[in-house]
Formats: sequence, structure tokens, C-alpha cells
Amino acid sequence: MMVFSVPYQTQFVPPKYAVFPAINASLNGLSAVLLLIGHKYIHRGQMAAHRAFMIAAVITSTLFLACYVYYHLHVGSVRFQGQGWSRPIYFAILISHVTLAVVIVPMVIVTLSRALRERFDKHRDIARWTYPLWLYVSVTGVVVYVMLYHLFAARTHG
Repeated sequence: MMVFSVPYQTQFVPPKYAVFPAINASLNGLSAVLLLIGHKYIHRGQMAAHRAFMIAAVITSTLFLACYVYYHLHVGSVRFQGQGWSRPIYFAILISHVTLAVVIVPMVIVTLSRALRERFDKHRDIARWTYPLWLYVSVTGVVVYVMLYHLFAARTHG
């Protein structure tokens, strides 16, 4: 089932937009680090630090989403160039990443909303699910980037 369709596929990224995949991967990676640190702080009972890191993760993920949408509206989708064993691995990661990315957005909103309204019992109930899924989406976003733009990138001739 295709949730989001792009107007075209390309093998090459126009130079004007070439920086966006690295920016997106960096924002995903930073989100993962912020989530890990925020999680560590709540387990140490440091709620203020936890709140700061988790809000930073929300901001970072929101910036990622804005950059991601902008990039794909202008570039379309970039075709995966890997062959053989890499294809099923890449697409399994990509499909799970995209599916959970769609699921995680409302979960993050609800989790954040409950925390900001100080409904911590309800916040904890959903955060137990939100945290690992959000972390998975952030990490697999970086994995997809590395596979698509580095390990199996289209080779330019010249």
C-alpha cells in the first residue's frame, strides 16, 4: 500500500538539492542521540533534563520532516541502485521505516501533549511505545540514507 506518492523517480539529485539528504540524515541521527540522552535522564529521575532533550528531539524531528518534504517535492524519489542481496534488505528497512514514520507522528504528538499537560501516568503509558518506535525510525532513516546515497549510490561517469 502506497501512502505517499511522488511525481517521478530520478537516479541523480540536482546539485541545488544535493545537500538535503545529508541534512536529513544528520537531523535523524541527532534525533536519535537526543532520544537516547532524554531516556537516560528520565531513568535517573532528572525530569527537567529529560523534558529539554525530548523537546529538542521533537524540534529536530520536525525540522527533519520539513526538509524531507521540501526535498522530495522538488526531487521526487531517488531510485535505489543496489542489486542482488541488497535489494530485499534495503526495501525491508525502507518499508518498516516509512510505515512506522507515519505511525510515530501522532504518537509523538500525544506523548508530548500528555507530558506538557502533566498527565504523567498517561504519558508513561504511551511513551513506552513511542520511544522505541521513534528511535527505530530515527536510526533507520540514517541507514536508508547510507544505503541509498553512499553504499549503493548511482555511479556518475565522467
